[in-house]
Amino acid sequence: MTSQASAEPSRRRVLREPGFAAFLIARLAAVFAMQIQAVVVAWQVYDITRDPLSLAWVGLAQFIPMLCLLLPAGDLVDRYSRKRILLLSWSGQALCSGMLLYLSLGEHEVGYYYLVLALFGCARAFTGPTLQSLLPQIVPREQLARAIAVNSMIMKVAVIGGPLMGGVLYAFGGSLAYAVCLGCFVIGILMLLPVPVLYAAKILPVTNTAWQRFTAGIRYIRSRPIILGAISLDLFAVLLGGVVALLPIYASDVLHVGPEGLGALRSAVAVGALLMGIYLSTRALTRHVGRVMFVAVAVFGVANLVFAFSTLFWVSFAAMLVAGAADMISVYVRTTLIQLATPDEMRGRVNAVNMLFIGSSNELGEFRAGTAAAWLGTVPAAVMGGAATLAVVVGWAWGFKPLRQVDRFSDVESVSRSA
Repeated sequence: MTSQASAEPSRRRVLREPGFAAFLIARLAAVFAMQIQAVVVAWQVYDITRDPLSLAWVGLAQFIPMLCLLLPAGDLVDRYSRKRILLLSWSGQALCSGMLLYLSLGEHEVGYYYLVLALFGCARAFTGPTLQSLLPQIVPREQLARAIAVNSMIMKVAVIGGPLMGGVLYAFGGSLAYAVCLGCFVIGILMLLPVPVLYAAKILPVTNTAWQRFTAGIRYIRSRPIILGAISLDLFAVLLGGVVALLPIYASDVLHVGPEGLGALRSAVAVGALLMGIYLSTRALTRHVGRVMFVAVAVFGVANLVFAFSTLFWVSFAAMLVAGAADMISVYVRTTLIQLATPDEMRGRVNAVNMLFIGSSNELGEFRAGTAAAWLGTVPAAVMGGAATLAVVVGWAWGFKPLRQVDRFSDVESVSRSA
């Protein structure tokens, strides 16, 4: 009887976990809203200013508040109800969508858009670490790896479909697009409200200073080679090897495919990730997960090298497809390892640091790619990035032996404690 009871959770489909399907729908709606809004507000600001630099300010207005608030947000996530924080964060983002709707109905200075986007960035700072920390409180530990794969796959649907929907909606006016964003946030809030939080650990009383709490996530990561290795491997692989920022140049000057080809190349990354997410949600990794992560990052680097040298569109498209799939494997393994190696009372702060690293790698990676292309040329910059990614894999495989030796996800907690 006991063996049957213990084996039952492993046979249950993760979608049958109470509240998990509703959580997925809620997050899908919110991500659709963010993706639609990101496209529409950039286009609208450019329509107003006709200045390419204004697009940089759109990103910066959101990124700086997130950068400043992520560590305090991680502390709050560990000290209060994560579900309530997420509801408040989405409510703040819904308010910003409503404010953008109001601005789009009249003639307003572009500065007002930047102010709203800064408020939106403040609200988003709480969304990332809260979402990552809330999922382990909704599904049991033995279902977490599969839940992460399903969650990642669903989010790719929004990443692919959101920008396309944003472009279609903007053709009918920015106000309609912002109204849809507002509606999506409301749907997300309503779907999240009844989700039960069954696996939350007891919130511990505060015994140290705010600074000690804010930096606890950094100290914890530094003391755990598995978490430090997983986060830093992704950071430097994307920072040094990403080529997404160079896609417009390749589409125009190397492949000669125009804006339609550029859209196809950008979508290839997301499609590759989506297909791999579907595979991982049905056939979760069970062995050699540490090695698989290193191999996936190496494949990511090789795919970027192939793209760098290619002058044929179909080869470049296939390379981006493979790069997206490899990146999905890396994200899946990294996220699962971090979640399982981190106690529930520390997840908010650890995930805040993880989100800080991810955001920095994306933003600084685009800056690195652009400046390298300006100094060295587009193709040499892309080749250098792919080679640097492979060098990072070799260095991290040698320097983070505990990460490389993780066999099963279930082993990570004991390995992390002994490290």
